Amino acid sequence: MTLRIALAQIAARVGDIDGNVDRVLDAWRRAADQGADLVVFTELTTTGYPPEDLLLKPEFVAANLDAVHRMAAEGPRGTAAIVGYVGTAEGDLVHEDPAVSAGPAVASAADQELTNSAAVLCDGEVVATYDKLRLPNYGVFDEARYFTPVDRPLVVSIAGVPVGVTVCEDLWIEPGPLGRAADAGARVIANLNASPYHRGKRADRERWAATHAERDGTWVAYVNVVGGQDDVVFDGDSFLIGPDGRVRARAAQFREDLVVVDVPVDPIEVDAEVAVRGAGDASRPVVRHEDLPRLDPVGEVWHALVRATRDYCHENGFRDALIGLSGGIDSAVVAAVAADALGADHVTGVLMPSPYSSDHSVSDAEALAGALGMPTETLHIGRPLEAVGDVLGDLVITGFDREDGQQPGVAYENLQARLRGLLLMALSNETGAIVLTTGNKSEYAVGYATLYGDMAGGFAPLKDVPKLLVYELARWRNANPAPFDGDADGEVIPVSTIDKPPSAELRPDQRDDDSLPPYEVLDAIVEGYVEQLRSIADIVAEGIADEDVVRRIVQLIERAEFKRRQAAPGPKVTTRAFGRDRRVPMTSGWNN
Repeated sequence: MTLRIALAQIAARVGDIDGNVDRVLDAWRRAADQGADLVVFTELTTTGYPPEDLLLKPEFVAANLDAVHRMAAEGPRGTAAIVGYVGTAEGDLVHEDPAVSAGPAVASAADQELTNSAAVLCDGEVVATYDKLRLPNYGVFDEARYFTPVDRPLVVSIAGVPVGVTVCEDLWIEPGPLGRAADAGARVIANLNASPYHRGKRADRERWAATHAERDGTWVAYVNVVGGQDDVVFDGDSFLIGPDGRVRARAAQFREDLVVVDVPVDPIEVDAEVAVRGAGDASRPVVRHEDLPRLDPVGEVWHALVRATRDYCHENGFRDALIGLSGGIDSAVVAAVAADALGADHVTGVLMPSPYSSDHSVSDAEALAGALGMPTETLHIGRPLEAVGDVLGDLVITGFDREDGQQPGVAYENLQARLRGLLLMALSNETGAIVLTTGNKSEYAVGYATLYGDMAGGFAPLKDVPKLLVYELARWRNANPAPFDGDADGEVIPVSTIDKPPSAELRPDQRDDDSLPPYEVLDAIVEGYVEQLRSIADIVAEGIADEDVVRRIVQLIERAEFKRRQAAPGPKVTTRAFGRDRRVPMTSGWNN
C-alpha cells in the first residue's frame, strides 16, 4: 500500500498564534489538494520556537490550546495533520469540549506541568496526542525549564499505515522514542522539529534518522521549521528517509516548502491507538518530487545570514537599515547581506572617514555601494574628534601629531569608534532604521571591538562568523547570484577590499596583526577553546601556536565576556556561539 505524506516546512513565528494557524491551514489545504493522507508540521507549530517565558503567561498557553481546536475544526476533511503545540498535564485535547478547553483557568508553567506535544488532527477532531520525552537542556535549548517529559509512545493508523509520532530531540538517541514507536508497530515515523542551523548540522540529522530507519526498517519523515528567531536561524532542510537509510525526498533550505511524496509500505496489522482513514483516493496520480540541489557549505552560511537578518528586521518592524561602511571586509559583507535581505534601496551605507582613513578605504566603500545599488551618506568625523579632544583637554591624550611628542592610546582610538556609533544611532533615531553592526566572531572573541562604538546597533549579522569565513563569504557572494530573488549579481564586493590587509584604521599605518596573531592562528584558537571546549594544553599540543600566544588569546576571550553580554544579537552558524550557547561568568578566577 501507499501512504501519501506531505512535509509542511512552514515559517512558524514565535508568539504569532493566529498567523501560525493560517500558515498551517494553508499548507494543509494545499496538501489535501494533492491527495495527501497525512501532512506533518513542525515542533511547537502553534507557538513558534522557542517561546521562552511566554510559556509563563496563562493566556498564551490558553490561546495555543484554542488554536489546536481551531485548526482541527477548519482543516480539510480526509487528510490527517500532525501539529506541534504546548500541552498541559491537566488538559486532554482528545476528549475535552473545545468550547471550554482554553480559558483564564489555564495555569502557566510556574503553576503546572506543561508538555512539548504533538496533536493528530483529522475530520474536525483532535484524535490523539503525543508528549515529547527527551527535553534538550544544553546550548541554546532550555526545555527542562518549562516542560515535563512523558514516556508514552504513540502509534496511529493513517490510511491503514501505522505512523509513530515523535518530536525533535526524541531522534537524537538510540533506540529512544523512535525505537519504541517502531516496537509498537510503526512503519512510518513522523519527527516534528525546530532544529537550529549550524554548519554541518544536516549530516548529523541525516545520520541519526538513517540509524533509526535502518535499524527498524521504518520510514522517517523529518520536518523542520524555517526562519530566523533572534539569535538562531532555522534552515528547514526537511527530508524523508527510507528503510535503507537513503534520503528519498528533501525540502528547500531556508525557504518555506511543501513536499508531497508517496511512501510504499507493506500492509501490517497493529494495535494502533486510533485509526483515521486518510485521503485514500486510488485514482490520484503518482507524485514525482524533484529535490533542489543542496547549497555548498559557504553558501549555506550566506543564506543563513540573509534569512536571519531579514526575519529579525522585518518581524521587529524595521524595513530599513544603516551600516557604517569603512571600506573593509566586514562592513562590505554585512552590506551585501543586508542588501540581499532587505533590498539595496532599503540599506544606507554611512561613510565616516577620520584623519586616519586611507583613500582606498573610502573609494572601496563607494565602489561597494555602487555595485550593490545602495544609497550612501558621508559624515566626516575629523572636526567632532577635535572638538571632543578640546573638551577632554589633558584628561585624554589625543592626536598623533602633538608637539609634546606624546602618543595617544586606546582611549583616543575608541573615541573615533564611539563618534561613529553616535552618528549612526542619531540617524537611526531620526529615520527609524536599524543599525547593523559589523563585528565578526574573531573580534568579539578577543574584545577587538568598542563598546558603544562599532558595537552599537540592533543586530550583528557576523557575530558568529570567524574572520577567515568572512573572506570565504565575500568570495562566494561575488561568484554567485543573490539569494531569495535579490537584485545585485556578479562582483559586488571589491577585490581590493578582499585582498588588502585588515585594519581598524584608528591610527596611522595600523594593521590587525600589530596586536593579534594572524587570523589563521586566532580563528583556530577560538574554535578550539570556544567551540570545542578544549584546554590550553590541548590547543598547544596540536601545534596551533606557542603556549604564551594561546594563553594570551584565552585571557582576552575571558576578559571580553562583559563586552559580549552587551552586544547586539546575531545568528548562530557555528557549533557554539557566544551568548546563551556559551554561558560563562563575567567574573571568574578560572583561566585554563
